Amino acid sequence: MKEILLALLAGIIVGILFRFLKLPLPAPPVFSAIVGVFGVYFGGIIADYIKALFS
Repeated sequence: MKEILLALLAGIIVGILFRFLKLPLPAPPVFSAIVGVFGVYFGGIIADYIKALFS
């Protein structure tokens, strides 16, 4: 849980910094892109389970 809160805090700080510097946010502006990131993460988890199943 601590990692999640630290990642959220770091993201908020970066977002504020980029806005003050008038730079585009370094994050996908579309919700579907965020869902895609979760898909990649869960795909990696599923691949680990499949590898363990056949090992």
